[in-house]
Amino acid sequence: MKPTVAAPANKPLSASFKHKKPDAGPIVVAIGASAGGLDAIEKFLGRVPALSGMAYVVIQHLDPTQKGMMPELLQRSSLIPVVEADSDMRVQADHAYVIPPNKDMSILRGTLHLLDAVAARGMRLPIDYFFRALAEDCHERAVGVGLSVMGTDGPLVLRPHPD
Repeated sequence: MKPTVAAPANKPLSASFKHKKPDAGPIVVAIGASAGGLDAIEKFLGRVPALSGMAYVVIQHLDPTQKGMMPELLQRSSLIPVVEADSDMRVQADHAYVIPPNKDMSILRGTLHLLDAVAARGMRLPIDYFFRALAEDCHERAVGVGLSVMGTDGPLVLRPHPD
């Protein structure tokens, strides 16, 4: 299936990104993937230029009992720094942040916030949760990318805005 990008009907997609306020922070690209999405994420980040001017946040379904190795694995193919996200970490352009295992993540005023996972394993929707927080915080500076998303986590929020 070919990905689609929706823009408000009254202006082209490119216009949404051209008028960013200088103090508003970078465009934040959230990348959601199921547990088997490592290859897709590596390919995506491997094509990101060193100076894209955007920040990237990876939300993946991870085994909550395993130590997070995603940043190290993704760094092998990426030209930008890839780090595990931490609470109160401000997103910066030309950096990638990976959600730690067994955490939910939110963003407020361009700062990441980690939360203990409250839902039972298998019932969590960390991609939806972050995508919604990102849309509320960054508005037109928010981009959602679904790579190998399965079930109900991710696809429901990746739809055209009703405006």
